[in-house]
Amino acid sequence: MILAFDTYYYDNKAKTICIEFTDWNQEKDFKIHTEIIDNVSEYIPGEFYKRELPCILSLLNNIDLKLVDIIIVDGFVYLDDDKKYGLGGHLYEKLNKEIPIIGVAKTNFASIEKDKKPLLRGDSKKPLYITSIGIDLEDAFEKVESMAGEFRIPTLLKEMDRLTKEP
Repeated sequence: MILAFDTYYYDNKAKTICIEFTDWNQEKDFKIHTEIIDNVSEYIPGEFYKRELPCILSLLNNIDLKLVDIIIVDGFVYLDDDKKYGLGGHLYEKLNKEIPIIGVAKTNFASIEKDKKPLLRGDSKKPLYITSIGIDLEDAFEKVESMAGEFRIPTLLKEMDRLTKEP
């Protein structure tokens, strides 16, 4: 199975959504996992993972990790060309380097050039930025590129983002 995670922050809380699906081009019949956590850490520039990683790990406690083939996170695996870990890298470490992670970021992070690949989807002139660990970057890129949806953001990732913001 493939898991994709996103978290939305409001009123000192975090709402994390995980979409579980089986095929890269799937656009319906997916499973949703959700959790709201109180007293979330403040955002610290360059240390975003400290805020979001506990939310993802908490939700992963309810999922059989033996069934997980790959995880997509909203963000970067690496933050620079020296492979300083971003959210995806830290998650990979916490999962004992057993589950590959693909980072799909909507905004660029200028300090990384080597280990990211811009992906243009649909008619968009603004790319998504793909990073990966535990899986070849080109393979990760092709998987995200093949996801259902004719627009910049794949259908399931757009739905996940929408669900995080639902009351």
